[in-house]
Amino acid sequence: MTRVILTYADYAALPDDGRRYELHEGELSVTPAPGVQHQRVAANLFVVLWHHTKAHNRGELFIAPLDCIMSDITVVQPDILFVSTQDASRVSERAIEGAPTLAIEVLSPSTERIDRRRKFDLYARHGVAHYWTVDPAARVIDAYALESGGYRSVGTLAGEAPAALPPFADLPLDPAQIWA
Repeated sequence: MTRVILTYADYAALPDDGRRYELHEGELSVTPAPGVQHQRVAANLFVVLWHHTKAHNRGELFIAPLDCIMSDITVVQPDILFVSTQDASRVSERAIEGAPTLAIEVLSPSTERIDRRRKFDLYARHGVAHYWTVDPAARVIDAYALESGGYRSVGTLAGEAPAALPPFADLPLDPAQIWA
């Protein structure tokens, strides 16, 4: 059986039917819409990060859905993504053209395995400098930085004490604001 490799053109031609589509190295990935807790946590985290990035003119922050066209056969939509001022040329009218500086995935029961494994590897291969996984059920954010083609753990937000995570080392994240 021959595997069909889909491209950005195939992806762009998909119907606007409310499903969440991505291309993972030519393979179509379809996931259900996120649940309420996922959306609450994503919104809370986005607001905290948005205020910080605007106040310090560090770059642009976006929330899904927004395509990151990593290659002609890899298109993803992180829940939250940050593009630093140094990478600003990657922001086009249609999408992020290349790797964002930071990709954040808020875990859901239907996407946890994809986010912790497939996207973990995919983001590293495509040069995403920082990757966070946000686990609303466990109330934990794990932060990773790209080094030598793979991710290394660089911090965790857990419990009730604020913690700063790269690339925002100057922003202590308050768990009470995120998990509210």
